[in-house]
Amino acid sequence: MSAEPKVLSRPQLAAVVAGNALEFYDFLIFGLFAIPIGAALFPTKDASSSLLLTLGTFGAGFLTRPLGGIVIGPLGDRIGRKPAMLFSFGLMGFSIIGLALTPSYATIGVAAPILALIFRLLQGFALGGEVGPTTAFLMEAAPPGKRGLYVALQFATQYAASLTGGVVGVILSGLLTPADLSAWGWRVAMLVGAAVVPFALILRSRLPETLTPQAAQESRRPDAKQILLGLFTIVMLASVTIATYTLIYINIFATRTLGLSTPVGFGALLIGGLSGVVFSPLGGRLSDRLGRKPVMLGAFGLLCLVTLPCFMAMAHWRGPATLYPSAVLLSGLLALGTPAVMCALMESLPPQMRSGATGIIYAVAVSVFGGTAALVAAWLTEFTGSPLAPAGYVSAALALGVLSMLTVRETVVLRK
Repeated sequence: MSAEPKVLSRPQLAAVVAGNALEFYDFLIFGLFAIPIGAALFPTKDASSSLLLTLGTFGAGFLTRPLGGIVIGPLGDRIGRKPAMLFSFGLMGFSIIGLALTPSYATIGVAAPILALIFRLLQGFALGGEVGPTTAFLMEAAPPGKRGLYVALQFATQYAASLTGGVVGVILSGLLTPADLSAWGWRVAMLVGAAVVPFALILRSRLPETLTPQAAQESRRPDAKQILLGLFTIVMLASVTIATYTLIYINIFATRTLGLSTPVGFGALLIGGLSGVVFSPLGGRLSDRLGRKPVMLGAFGLLCLVTLPCFMAMAHWRGPATLYPSAVLLSGLLALGTPAVMCALMESLPPQMRSGATGIIYAVAVSVFGGTAALVAAWLTEFTGSPLAPAGYVSAALALGVLSMLTVRETVVLRK
């Protein structure tokens, strides 16, 4: 193992961030094809019950994320970032391909939903363990002064993957009949994403190791300051996660709550995704130059202030003229500040704890708050009868997140 790995090539960088990208691709594909997946694997007399069973199985993957963070994350601190990354991504690919190839209920009966649930639980476990070692690797492999930029690639690729998933979903929905979508169209969409798995595994196997033998042998027991940092970071990441997963469903908000057409709602999703692709690297680079705290406080402070006015504008002037600029502003500010939060966490931890602590903290935040964000937003909208309910939920979460960010010390030594 080498303490000073060589500069990574672009294909190697792509292989490192492929896991995070595949997560969001699969997330969007599952949402877009929830109805045909339900018809194939969870057929019931009531279409709504079938859809609920499908979404419940999808949500079950969030339950095993903390377990993946607890098991695989610390492996990245003990045996190295690369072995942990290979294991988590290989398991992720296996579970996605397994789900895509699961025979229908009509073919194998009750074994179909059971297999779907097992594969979904395995996928959640793998995803929970993926974030810690890959983010630690990116930060440690980054050239001097570019840690924020490298970590930002995790988030830029997740937006790009969401865009890709949306395009694939729309193309297949337009070309295939409902019967074909239910029979095999959704399987094709999943396999398109899984096609990157073998190539990414080959490239990951050739990566340098960034964990030194000395760091691997040192004690990993957290002290009181690190435990407190973890608690504050969970609050920060919870606010980021709630905002992220709420904005992922902006197309549903546009169509169901605002009454706009499906193409208009999908356009908001695409525009928001493009904003994320652009602003994530910009946010990472700014945090390298200005420091982590100014960027995350500025971005999330502004996001907290503008979320409610944006939703008010979208609810009052219902159309693309307010929907699209709001999507750009909200997604752009979110993407701008997220890399700084992750860098601040990882730079505050010693190398022998980075993978495990980050994996556990991130998995807990995403499982508890990401897995419930859309449900809570929808329930609040139904309960209050107000289209502004999601904005209130996001704003409250962001306010708590900003307060937590104030407690974190600056981790970048700025060059004069």
